Amino acid sequence: MKNLEQLSEIARSTAWKAADILQSYYHPNAATPSLDIQEQKDGPVTAADVAVNSCILQELQSVFGNSEFGYLSEETYKAYLAKNGQVPLPQAWVWIIDPLDGTRDFIDRTGEFAVHIALAYRGKPVLAVVAWPEQQKIYYAIQNAGAFAETRGGSAVKLQVSARDIVADLSIVTSRSHRGDRFNKLLQKFPCHNQLAVGSIGCKIATIVEQKADVYIALSGKSAPKDWDLAAPELILTEAGGRFTRFDGSALEYNRGDVSQWGGLLASNGCCHDDLCAAAEGILAEIDASLK
Repeated sequence: MKNLEQLSEIARSTAWKAADILQSYYHPNAATPSLDIQEQKDGPVTAADVAVNSCILQELQSVFGNSEFGYLSEETYKAYLAKNGQVPLPQAWVWIIDPLDGTRDFIDRTGEFAVHIALAYRGKPVLAVVAWPEQQKIYYAIQNAGAFAETRGGSAVKLQVSARDIVADLSIVTSRSHRGDRFNKLLQKFPCHNQLAVGSIGCKIATIVEQKADVYIALSGKSAPKDWDLAAPELILTEAGGRFTRFDGSALEYNRGDVSQWGGLLASNGCCHDDLCAAAEGILAEIDASLK
């Protein structure tokens, strides 16, 4: 096994550099290049996405090379897909990268955008970093070593999810966008009534490990969350004591070929996780039956 602590230090240093680049676009001056927003099928892409992606890949590839480590990035996956088809990267060790999670929030200036860097071994994340630039904070985790929040000064605080265990009192963190009719109906009937709107998935999970919320749900429609949306946040949540599964309780896997994570996913503080998954499945079954 690799020395994950050393790899984490490199990933965190890279994430701070990436955060600085995002901040340079988010708080522009006369010398800042145009955002050059391009609307694409899966959402907008900006010059900031591209610049941060290049930075992360350059930093990681200069240290780790391309033979033993693979790189699954939102901004380069289409080129890989066109060349190789929908097959997993061949390496056992794969960096999974989202240079700007929450691009729409970046454009809309909510401040709720993040950088995701995860390292997966045989499809399971073993190292994760989520940078929240506007908070000047990095969340990171190493498998079986806990999750932490790090500030610019380098001080780190260990993270632990809330112990709230009454379903009706739990707060669910949701998106402002990416909310189809089926998902809205699910939320209306879901037993957690307190809702908090937050942008990036990384920022959503940050609110759970900071004990400001307890539950997050993702439900695919015409599209679905991708590997790079979930790999880093998942490990940070689980290492802080939470759970992140599909509605049926099965675990998430990454670098499977299809980067879309279809179906229903639920992240929580773990206290009522199985009950919440069962509730979500039951509500969806009712919704789908009514649509037939």
